[in-house]
Amino acid sequence: MRFSKVLSVVDCHAEGESGKVIVGGVGQVPGETMFEKRVYLETHMDDIRKMVLFEPRGAVWHNANIVLPSNHPDADMGYVILETTEYPAMSGSNTMCVATVLLETGVLPMQEPVTQLTLESPAGLIKVRCECSAGKVTSVRLVNQPAFCYHLDAKIEVAGLGAVRVDIVYGGMTYTMVNAADLGFSIDPSEARELCEVGQKLKFATAEQLAVEHPENPAIPGITSTQFMGPLRRENGQLVSKNCVVVSPGRCDRSPCGTGSSARLALLHAKGLIKPSETLIHESITGSRFTCTIDGLTTVGKYNAVIPAIAGQAWITGLYQMGMHPTDPYPGGFKVADTWMTTV
Repeated sequence: MRFSKVLSVVDCHAEGESGKVIVGGVGQVPGETMFEKRVYLETHMDDIRKMVLFEPRGAVWHNANIVLPSNHPDADMGYVILETTEYPAMSGSNTMCVATVLLETGVLPMQEPVTQLTLESPAGLIKVRCECSAGKVTSVRLVNQPAFCYHLDAKIEVAGLGAVRVDIVYGGMTYTMVNAADLGFSIDPSEARELCEVGQKLKFATAEQLAVEHPENPAIPGITSTQFMGPLRRENGQLVSKNCVVVSPGRCDRSPCGTGSSARLALLHAKGLIKPSETLIHESITGSRFTCTIDGLTTVGKYNAVIPAIAGQAWITGLYQMGMHPTDPYPGGFKVADTWMTTV
């Protein structure tokens, strides 16, 4: 059998959210930083993302990561995140998958009971603490880049919904944040399709009506996701809340979402609802949980910011080689609107 392209892929998920890790077959990617490599992949090597994530080899709920050597003297390894519609600067669930794959497959040495890593994402350096036992990574705690609020209690007009109160928050991706109850949602799996449809409306309306630009890197994408927030409650002295992040092109994140959890911490702190000493248990629409804390306070440009720490677990589900035969009629894959919501 002759393939024109072969990728070595480790299938993985973090608390239910897919995060394939490509560990070989990509070759050299120019760029000094992971953000520069991200830009090069997007502009010159996007065929890899389409091959892995578009049908018939991928699906709308799949994500992927390309593991690459880092030029940063403090980094053990680097990675670029691929999603079905964009190249995010950061993703918490994907970072958990990358760290788990690097250690459990032996790309980097595992030390029990704890392995400390520094990984370079396109958003910057990410400190990772991996608890390990019997060759398994049992917990990944990552310290994200700072999260901050662009707009608090803003009003936008949404077709079919009227005026909606939203907060716009950066947590590695930029979110339109809305209280689920304001729109009649309880964040139940049975509501998933409607959550996606409304979430996309909210995202597009917000992007049209509210301006955002990352103060340190204007090339970071603007508003690309929506987070429906459940009410806060207390369990055993900890704050607990459900959430659902709607990821483009319109599907629910299966995990509690790492960058979404970072954004939630920034928003709760800005509204005086959480202190750095407190813990937030963030629950997904599927019932999985991340443990979230604020490791410190800082500023990003003119914005007050928090340093979020998010902990969860990832599991490897398979190792394989993905190939592209020269006669395959779908080298760039395809999208169908029954699950992708749009084929544009």
